Amino acid sequence: MDNRAIFEEQLLKEADTVREKIEEIKLLGNINLLENAHKLIIYSINGQEEDVIVFGKKEGIAWAEHKLTLKFKIEWVQAIRKTLLHFIEEYDKLNDKPYNNDLFTLLKQINVLIDKFFKGFFLSYSGYKDALLESQTKLVENLSVPIIPISTSISILPLIGAMDDLRISTIEEKVLLAIKEKRIQTLIIDLSGISSLNFEEIQQFMKMMDGIRMMGCQIIITGIRPEVVKNVVTTGLSFGREMEVRATLEKALKDYLKNDTVLEESSIPTT
Repeated sequence: MDNRAIFEEQLLKEADTVREKIEEIKLLGNINLLENAHKLIIYSINGQEEDVIVFGKKEGIAWAEHKLTLKFKIEWVQAIRKTLLHFIEEYDKLNDKPYNNDLFTLLKQINVLIDKFFKGFFLSYSGYKDALLESQTKLVENLSVPIIPISTSISILPLIGAMDDLRISTIEEKVLLAIKEKRIQTLIIDLSGISSLNFEEIQQFMKMMDGIRMMGCQIIITGIRPEVVKNVVTTGLSFGREMEVRATLEKALKDYLKNDTVLEESSIPTT
């Protein structure tokens, strides 16, 4: 058995948990743990600091992309460190060399570079995960504010689920931007999917309505549930005379799509 095979056997004994997952990890992420272990060893022994850092970052992204657990990576790299140091010390004994400064320097270098590998790995792993979380958060925000255009000037904003300060702020930001970019003249806000609004939420919702009106956009509220109406009345607040209210979204669509069609037809020049 050659030295490489002996090293791999000892390494797999040290990383007993990872041993059972080697083929699975290779299949999931096309990551060859044994080959990568040898690469890290060569870089560390040769003092290739830049290569170690780049390799660590590359590995971090690969593990994050394929959703591989950090537990296995930590156990694996620590097993590599322990096995490598053990082999160097045993080799030194076989050659009847005393524990000298050169060996101490090499062991220190290996430990430092493996630590740098870990640092590069974790920075890229966490960076990838943070970027993914941010993109998913933005996606959720966009999905939570589904502004649906139904004509050149009319759009619908159907609101569903629980409302809180953060969500209302997000809705306000997205809606005001959409009004400007899409030149929305009439926004139908359907509240049939909102079961309740407390005093603070109603206040913030009213402020959002003020902002929409200041953008020159007409507001039609539809589908208000009795529970929400009761809370609005109890707080002494009002949707205001500037807003129109319809019992259902269907009723609002019939009224405003008909008016919108008439306006579009009247704007067509006659010959």
